[in-house]
Amino acid sequence: MSEEPLRDELLTPRVESSEVLFTGHVWDVRRDTFELAGEQLVREVVDHPGAVAVLALDEQDRVLLIRQYRHPVASREWEIPAGLLDVAGEDPLLAAQRELAEEADVVAEHWALLVDYFSSPGGLNEALRIYLARGLSPVPEEERHEREGEEAHIITRAVPLEEVVDAVLGGDLHNATLLVGALAAHRMREGGWRSLRPADSPWPDHPAHRRQS
Repeated sequence: MSEEPLRDELLTPRVESSEVLFTGHVWDVRRDTFELAGEQLVREVVDHPGAVAVLALDEQDRVLLIRQYRHPVASREWEIPAGLLDVAGEDPLLAAQRELAEEADVVAEHWALLVDYFSSPGGLNEALRIYLARGLSPVPEEERHEREGEEAHIITRAVPLEEVVDAVLGGDLHNATLLVGALAAHRMREGGWRSLRPADSPWPDHPAHRRQS
């Protein structure tokens, strides 16, 4: 007997009520009452617009990393360029291209979909899409984005993919998007990049692309 393909099952539960408990600067918190298999449940959800990230590889297979301060964990984390999907109607690929230019002063000629994931599905509806970008070139000095806040202190570094993976497995890097992206890229490169999907692939798993009944 053949087994079904290994894939998450997307549902549209019947939400009986939804109440916004907190409206924040970046995201809100809501309380949903819904029915699951005949049982009524209540859960608080951090309502997140989702995000995109870019694992950019240069001709030497070095990953373009950025380091910036993250206050919730009081750490200057090494990350890959990323940003919220907080511009209404903006295509995720265009958002990723914008974030790469704004945070790392780089543009890329070739784009592909690396991996999708949920960051913390137990309490947060954030969906993330990580792109692979290659064929890198710098943004002209006069066209570079003026960064503010934590981003004003970003520093960049190009690190061989193997070194990034070693640092991940050694417990020295902790940013989830970097971990997911680096491990996925390392595995896909071993397979000749055959698992890459087109950069404009549909994203039906994103909660914003599903409707609740």
